[in-house]
Amino acid sequence: MEKIALVTGATSGIGEATALKLAENGFGVIITGRRQERLAVLKNKLEANGSHVLTLCFDVRDEEEVNTALKGLPPEWQNIGVLVNNAGLAAGFEPVQQGDSVDWNRMIDTNVKGLLYVTRFVSQGMIARKKGHIVNIGSIAGKEVYPNGNVYCATKHAVDALTKGIRFDLLPYNIKVTQICPGAVETEFSIVRFHGDKSRADKVYEGYECLVADDIAECIWFAVSRPPHVNVNDMLVMPTAQASASVFHKI
Repeated sequence: MEKIALVTGATSGIGEATALKLAENGFGVIITGRRQERLAVLKNKLEANGSHVLTLCFDVRDEEEVNTALKGLPPEWQNIGVLVNNAGLAAGFEPVQQGDSVDWNRMIDTNVKGLLYVTRFVSQGMIARKKGHIVNIGSIAGKEVYPNGNVYCATKHAVDALTKGIRFDLLPYNIKVTQICPGAVETEFSIVRFHGDKSRADKVYEGYECLVADDIAECIWFAVSRPPHVNVNDMLVMPTAQASASVFHKI
């Protein structure tokens, strides 16, 4: 295969939409996630459209799992040209003095350490080939903070800083590094944040037209499809009804 992309957190939302968009545009896609049954469903959907697909079931928080899965790639899947570091989550919505360290560790381990584990491995092949593109999914929460967002905002600020640092590190190897930062996107994000409380999650998206996963997948495709001499460093994408992380015009 000429073009191969690896998408983490591909079992729902932005990750799933991105895998579909890249496959639609001729990429063979490696889809990763923790939920094997969802990977299988997405694989069937992609293959029904004639796409080449490989599933890898692992948790980005586990360094050993990451390395084992990626070291085991078949030869025809090893030349990854695009990495989309999408796996990430928010857990909990309390002031720091009431925070749950289990939620904190889950966010830090997924949003920061998971991104690092996958990037370190995949970038080695890009360096050897002197070609590649790494796309990190950040957030408006990586540009500003909001009440009760403390640790989640901190992890997305880390993604912002890491993206800039990785761009410096990989500059001599002709590797592009992009960050896409969504505002409010209606996915499983709020359901996860509120520990499965769907009624509370639904209220986040009431009264305005929020973004959907396909909107962000389109932005990722735009960045990935630029000519070799063009790199989109950073893109902040918001619903028209959202002015900042916490200011909305709701009807």
